[in-house]
Amino acid sequence: MLFTRLGTVMAVAALICSASCTFAAGALPKAKNANEAVVISLLDVAFNQKKIVEAFDKFVGPYYRQHNPSVPDGKEAIIKALPSYLAAVPDLRYHFKRVLSDGDLVVVHSHVTNNAQDRGMAVIDIFRVENGKVVEHWDVAQPVPEKAANDNTMF
Repeated sequence: MLFTRLGTVMAVAALICSASCTFAAGALPKAKNANEAVVISLLDVAFNQKKIVEAFDKFVGPYYRQHNPSVPDGKEAIIKALPSYLAAVPDLRYHFKRVLSDGDLVVVHSHVTNNAQDRGMAVIDIFRVENGKVVEHWDVAQPVPEKAANDNTMF
């Protein structure tokens, strides 16, 4: 069912999204609904503002199911794990490119960099929102290569 729903999100995105779906560097995307607002706020406050506890207390539900195999499951575990990670990459930044949603699912396409010189990663974060709070997370990431086989960017 998840793949069907995500397929629907991506199909809708292909129809709706064009260059106008991208955001200026450092700009926060305008949320089209409450679920998008919660997800954008969580990522911005936790990663860009480095206010981990505040972000997870305010925007994450009483449980937090993590699907990234390198990250512990649960809200308390991620709050405990993120400070050391962010300390190691203090200039890490989420540059939001696209935000798509379908019901309780929100997909964020971002360019995540460790510093101004870093080519970074193309990251897709998928969140499930329940009762106005994030309760589940999936992600996939791909390094931005030095050279591409085409003239298109990853964003």
